[in-house]
Amino acid sequence: SAVGRGPEVPFSSEAYRISATSRGKELRLTLAPLGPAAPQDLVFRFGMSGSFRLCPAAQLPRHAHLRFLTRETPPRALCFVDARRFGSWRLGDAWQPDRGPCVLSEYQAFRENVLRNLDDKAFDKPICEALLNQKFFNGIGNYLRAEILYRSKIPPFEKARTMLEALKDQEQARRKENPSLTLSRKLKLMRESPDLLELCHTVPMEVIAADKKLFDPDDNSYNYAAFKNWLQCYLVPGMSSLRDRNGRTIWFQGEPGPMAPKGQTSRKKRAQVKADPDALTPKVATRASKRRPRAAAKPPNPATEEEEEVDDGPRKGRSRRRRKAAAAPASPKPEAPVKAKRSRRTTARRGRGEAGSP
Repeated sequence: SAVGRGPEVPFSSEAYRISATSRGKELRLTLAPLGPAAPQDLVFRFGMSGSFRLCPAAQLPRHAHLRFLTRETPPRALCFVDARRFGSWRLGDAWQPDRGPCVLSEYQAFRENVLRNLDDKAFDKPICEALLNQKFFNGIGNYLRAEILYRSKIPPFEKARTMLEALKDQEQARRKENPSLTLSRKLKLMRESPDLLELCHTVPMEVIAADKKLFDPDDNSYNYAAFKNWLQCYLVPGMSSLRDRNGRTIWFQGEPGPMAPKGQTSRKKRAQVKADPDALTPKVATRASKRRPRAAAKPPNPATEEEEEVDDGPRKGRSRRRRKAAAAPASPKPEAPVKAKRSRRTTARRGRGEAGSP
């Protein structure tokens, strides 16, 4: 599209086939002509909102930055849709070099890469921040880290190296006890009591193996409801949240851990009133009526729920000052000017050449 930020794709063919391969947080599309022309590879990163959608060519969605048209009548379009424009694509078939093995398709290499490099400075950080480092956890994002830590019962702000070294010691002890474990026995043990790295594989696999309607673009309400029901921690009522040092919100249960950022208090997600989606909850209505009476008729936008909760702190101070000023009783008579009430002490100071108090 004209507003797309990705590079132009130098490919033209009357008929071609599209195939896809994923690795971690990247997806490679191969456009293979049915004739003698050379194929073209594109590697995509999705950012926070990027996705592919198949739709009628006459009804393109907004922010469809790249379109592949079918030859049927009427034609359809496979679109790369990215409302926030954090996603991107680049030409060629090479994966990004600074990304480690995929947690899904290269699990054993992923596990070895983490345990072999525990002296890396990335593991000086809290485990919740280390889990977003794609050099070691290629494929893990914000909602997955919350679900993984919740199931492993690890506080998000425990030191990453401490957690993973303990896991490494357990693995070595298990090998000494059972040196001849078969692959099927290893898989059974992993399913019965998965450790942190095993959960980095099995939790994303649950999402992939879920009902296909979870990702049905034609039924957004069911799509979100099914995904929300699958979540056990992320955005779930009753869970606490803090911002990590990268500004990302981590959801958890219980204590945050010793490396939690100073000066923050964890906020618990409250259950939403579901009786009338267009009505304000009592709390929101009270705050809105105190701050801006006109805004009380406008319901909060659920799509920005997390951002509104996080940004609520600074606004409280300003609204408190407004309320304090509004609560002051109106004086029936105008007060005398302040400069008419100067004290003798101030006058004496100025006589001696001292500055008066502001």
